[in-house]
Amino acid sequence: MSVVEIKGGDAAAIAMQEILDRQKTAHLREGPLSAEKRIDWINRAIALLVDNQNEIADAISTDFGHRSREQTLLTDVMSSIGPLKHARAHLKSWMKPEKRKVQFPLGLFGAKARIEYQPLGTVGVISPWNFPVNLTFTPLAGILAAGNRAMIKPSEYTPATSELMRRLFSTVFDETEVAVIVGGPQVGEAFSKLPFDHLLFTGATSIARHVMRAAAENLVPLTLELGGKSPVIVSDTADLDDAAARIMTGKMMNAGQICLAPDYVFVPESKVEGFVSAVQKSVKTMYPALRDNDDYTSVINQRHLERLKSYVEDAKAKGGRVVEVNPANEDFSQQPSYKMAPTLVINPSDDMKVMQDEIFGPVLPIKGYRDVSETIDYINGHARPLALYYFGQDKAEENRVLTRTTSGGATVNDVIMHVSMEDLPFGGVGPSGMGSYHGLDGFRTFSHAKAVYHQAKSKMVAELFRAPYGPKTRKRIASMIKK
Repeated sequence: MSVVEIKGGDAAAIAMQEILDRQKTAHLREGPLSAEKRIDWINRAIALLVDNQNEIADAISTDFGHRSREQTLLTDVMSSIGPLKHARAHLKSWMKPEKRKVQFPLGLFGAKARIEYQPLGTVGVISPWNFPVNLTFTPLAGILAAGNRAMIKPSEYTPATSELMRRLFSTVFDETEVAVIVGGPQVGEAFSKLPFDHLLFTGATSIARHVMRAAAENLVPLTLELGGKSPVIVSDTADLDDAAARIMTGKMMNAGQICLAPDYVFVPESKVEGFVSAVQKSVKTMYPALRDNDDYTSVINQRHLERLKSYVEDAKAKGGRVVEVNPANEDFSQQPSYKMAPTLVINPSDDMKVMQDEIFGPVLPIKGYRDVSETIDYINGHARPLALYYFGQDKAEENRVLTRTTSGGATVNDVIMHVSMEDLPFGGVGPSGMGSYHGLDGFRTFSHAKAVYHQAKSKMVAELFRAPYGPKTRKRIASMIKK
């Protein structure tokens, strides 16, 4: 059975270390898992999602104050099943040794080389609150496909969902297979110090620095999935209505609490007002009302709501033009949750907080530009983002944007969608992350690629390196040292 809630302090570290020790012992005792065993574990994870989808939706909504049931089924349940099924379908081929070429002339004498993908052992997973189920189960697809065990620390910001996952995993996995640890920041800190064989952290860049520092004590390799300010470039050749609808679909999903959410938008100067109108129209179409609309999700808690409001007030205080998109003119001051109307900040200055921090909510700055080179220079002058989005029909301009900027990933003529492609690696670059997973890339991230070389039987190969070195050896060396 998975572990019960662990409190903070030294006892937490000891209890978690004991679980890790049991997992490592089981890993060594059982040896590399067969494809059938890995598929069995993946099937158990899929069954948890399918059989408990309604309970999952209820728990996440409880944690958010309100969260759209359909959104949870789409982004946390369905979007977790897909990666698991993809891994299940392909893991047998992923597990096969990969042949590699042997340098001339060793191959002529019968030498061989290959890569074998071995399970690492136990992978630690620190998952965030914004998609608490998806960002737990999706990495598990690669972790389990690679034949590893897992210890999971979900967010304390979503206690109902974290406790539900702890209970559900305990019904189908022994703690030597998958264990869920629930608890607060002290538990999370102790968790990040454990000597895992690999650690995946998804969350804020500021917290990642602490996680990386803690992992370094045991030289634990890391995959960091962070965030950053993902820009959108709307080309002069883009359809404004279509671009606005797609951008706002991504921005308003989960109330903008997505690491890949469009963070700010570049629009040609002459089309800024047209784009603002198109945004207002698209929001009204999707959400004629917001406050009591079951389709619209709440900000996670009061602290984050106040943070978002402070961005808007800061922009106003610094002379910014703010447009609240509130189709039904509703009053959000009295409500049972923490909903916030989408808010636009037009042509913000760089000294505004909204242009300095990752927004992670339904606030969207819109910046006018004259030439696309301005957008490229601006993006390259700031931290590399997790994603970049381009809308337009100019292939040359599209290529210029994609080749002259660096981002974790990119989607053209939509937002966020590249993360849903299981055959594409998902990850950041620099401050937006380190390493990647999903599909084959996830399998390889959570595997050790062991190089294996079989020496040729020919004595000539051994004699080349063996003393004493005479004229024959010197002649062979000279024949290979040439341009």
